[in-house]
Amino acid sequence: MLKFVFWLLAGVNLLVFAIGQGYLGSFRSETREPARLKNQLQAGKLTLLTQEQATAPATPPAAEESPAPAAAAPAPPLSYACTEVGNFLLADGRRFEAQVASLDLGDRQSRRNVAGQDISSYMVYIPPQGSKEGADRKAGELKQLGVTNYFIMNESSPQRWGISLGVFKSESGAQTQLASLNKQGVHSARIAPRYSASKQLAYQFRDLDAATRARLEKIKAQFPDQELRSCK
Repeated sequence: MLKFVFWLLAGVNLLVFAIGQGYLGSFRSETREPARLKNQLQAGKLTLLTQEQATAPATPPAAEESPAPAAAAPAPPLSYACTEVGNFLLADGRRFEAQVASLDLGDRQSRRNVAGQDISSYMVYIPPQGSKEGADRKAGELKQLGVTNYFIMNESSPQRWGISLGVFKSESGAQTQLASLNKQGVHSARIAPRYSASKQLAYQFRDLDAATRARLEKIKAQFPDQELRSCK
């Protein structure tokens, strides 16, 4: 009987001890908040909310930022395939050539000869008559008007079967002759310039970048009578 009482009391003591340590949970509904938090798993990571925070609407998750568009590929550098400057008379061409040497273009620079268009003289003439017979008839009319200083042009040229009435170094000399012929009754005569085959120079530059092209334009500006143009 004493053993039974002893073990009963021991069991009751163990039960009371377990309840006091919280091993069997709490049977009281009004457990204090600090004690309850202490007994929860990872209680230190919990945060108490205020009433305003608890009743505030949930904040929607931030929208994912769309990735920035890929940068456009850089445009290829501007290049000038062929640039030509001219047409120079020989002396000016040499001066221009000396200045562009500083660009150090090597094989990308070349020079070509261009037929000149310098006026060498002025001719007073009657336009082509279409055939030798037509030119002879016109020559007969001139004789009747007292004009004996003429020449029928029969060479292979645009003026073939025209009639030359004189060649003059200056335009004023040709105008004087034309006025004299008009007084004699010759009204079909004209004045035309004659050109010499003088040689001129043009310079070509290939595959220039924008900076080199700008330097070339600066040099060309010292020769205002010359033209800068594209070429093939």
